[in-house]
Amino acid sequence: MDDKVETESNLNKELYQDIITIEPGKRSGQPCIRGMRITVYDVLSYLASGMTYEEVLADFPYLQKEDILACLSYAAQREQQTLMIKG
Repeated sequence: MDDKVETESNLNKELYQDIITIEPGKRSGQPCIRGMRITVYDVLSYLASGMTYEEVLADFPYLQKEDILACLSYAAQREQQTLMIKG
């Protein structure tokens, strides 16, 4: 693996490893935010539909901006892993 890619991969993981949780009995084992029932997919879907960070945070006051950033970082890491497997 390229040193730059490995460094970026480690930085991405550090951004979300304390926020994104996976529990088999919660939301069918989907990645969730801080053990809550809101998933990474939920947050990414809201953003993809055009909601801003501020709108997501207003609708879900128990979320923090860092949670949204962790979702984006987690998704980037997953995408990178997929590309590495295919490549």
